[in-house]
Amino acid sequence: MPTLFDRQWTRDELRQFTGHMNQLAGIRAVEYADGRSAALKAFHVWTGTGLTFDVLVDRCLDIGPCYFQGKSLTWHSAGGFAHPSYYEPEGLRWLRTFGGGLFATCGLDQYASPTVDNGEEFGLHGRAGNLPAEQTGYRCYWDGDDYRLEITGQVRQARLFGENLLLRRRISTKLGSNAIQLDDEVINEGWQRQPHMMMYHFNLGFPLVSPATELTLPAKKVTPRTPLAAQHLDTQTQLLAPTKGWSEHVFIMDVEPAADGYATAAITNRDTGLRAEIRFRADTLPYLVQWKQMGQGDYVLGVEPVNSSAMEGRVDARNKGVLVELEPGESRTYSITFSVERI
Repeated sequence: MPTLFDRQWTRDELRQFTGHMNQLAGIRAVEYADGRSAALKAFHVWTGTGLTFDVLVDRCLDIGPCYFQGKSLTWHSAGGFAHPSYYEPEGLRWLRTFGGGLFATCGLDQYASPTVDNGEEFGLHGRAGNLPAEQTGYRCYWDGDDYRLEITGQVRQARLFGENLLLRRRISTKLGSNAIQLDDEVINEGWQRQPHMMMYHFNLGFPLVSPATELTLPAKKVTPRTPLAAQHLDTQTQLLAPTKGWSEHVFIMDVEPAADGYATAAITNRDTGLRAEIRFRADTLPYLVQWKQMGQGDYVLGVEPVNSSAMEGRVDARNKGVLVELEPGESRTYSITFSVERI
């Protein structure tokens, strides 16, 4: 039963006040029309509480812009949300079409630093986030007194004589909700064992992120990625004002789950009255990466659940013994909830 305007409502009550439920909540299929975003297909979603977001169909069903009661929750890069036809896979060129947004999928067989594995080059963060979804669908429907909003689709990463990985994704919420539920399954549909690396690259920004932000992370062990990050380990969770000449600090955490098997990262800003949480299953996402980027314009807090502790690509993961591999027909499932509230 949804809570709206400080009270709960039944299905029949709300139907009497509305000619169409889009008056309160819904999903609309849209297409971006300008610049490098032109022809980018998306679903625009609103829940009736002030939570709105765009699911980018042509970019792995990732979530781009996300707002709550008029306030952006995410960072947007200078390059914007580009159509995947502009993707450059070599080296660090993934950054040229990285738009930020609520989260970007990194994988399905590589994330983090570019690497060369058995003579094949793998660029920064892999290909998945620049692959279009297929067999997509959306529906808005009553389930008792709950009005549910759901988007589904699949993304295939495959090539001749190579990998055949299928990502099945469902994004759901409901009328009166301040939460987005993400449920994924990655399946090896090929006939050989296949490396599988998965990162959910959440990109939180101003005004949720500012020097007033309090960051709570579910870490039982923290490993700085670089000597520079190690120098600032004692101020890991402290966020600064935009800083000229900033170099990123990255920390890799072994996750400490709660009794229910889920881990939660909390981002609270009392100055703007916002609190967000990222809650994820720790059995398949046992590590969390913090990307602390306090530069001018490049001002973003990355909170990134991952399935491997290696951050120098899949060769590094294999050498450290932390590379996940899927046998033919084997799959992994992932579950993440993003929520926001006024405080």
